[in-house]
Amino acid sequence: MKSKIAVFIAAFLLWTLIDWPPDWQHLLAGIIVAVITAYVTGDMFAIRFDILNYPKKFAALLNYAVVFIWEMLKANVDVAYRVVHPGLPVSSGIVKVKTSLKSEVAIALLANSVTLASKTLTVDADAVTGYLYIHCMNIEEKDANVSVGKTVERFERILKRFFE
Repeated sequence: MKSKIAVFIAAFLLWTLIDWPPDWQHLLAGIIVAVITAYVTGDMFAIRFDILNYPKKFAALLNYAVVFIWEMLKANVDVAYRVVHPGLPVSSGIVKVKTSLKSEVAIALLANSVTLASKTLTVDADAVTGYLYIHCMNIEEKDANVSVGKTVERFERILKRFFE
C-alpha cells in the first residue's frame, strides 16, 4: 500500500509540474491519471526507506547517479553532433560483453544504463549466462569489446557495490 501511495504522490507531483500553472480541470485529470498509474504500477515498486542505514550503498547510489548523468550528457552531445555533421564516420556493430552481476534487476539496470549513456542499444541481456548483446553506433577502437567493455565495467563496478 505504501508503494501505491508513493507512486500516486510522485505521479501527481510530476503531472502538476508539467501542467503549471494548474487549474481545477487539469488537477482533476491529474488526480485521475495518478490514481490509475498508482493502481496499475504501484506493486512494481518496493519502497525501501532503510537505504540511509547503509551508507556505503547510499554512496554507491549517489555515485551511480552522478556517473550516469555525466555519461548520458556526453553521449547525447555526441549523437547530436553526429546528426548535425552527417559526414562523420560511423562504424556500427554488435558486441557481446560478459557481466559478473548476478541479480536480474542489476543486469536490467546495467543494460538500460549502457543504452542511455553510451550511444548504444542493448539488444539482449541474458541473465543466465551474464552476456549483454549491445549494438554500437560508433566503435572507436579496433577491438569493439574494449570500447564497449569500458562503459559496461564503469557501471558494473558501481552497481556491484549497490546490489551485492
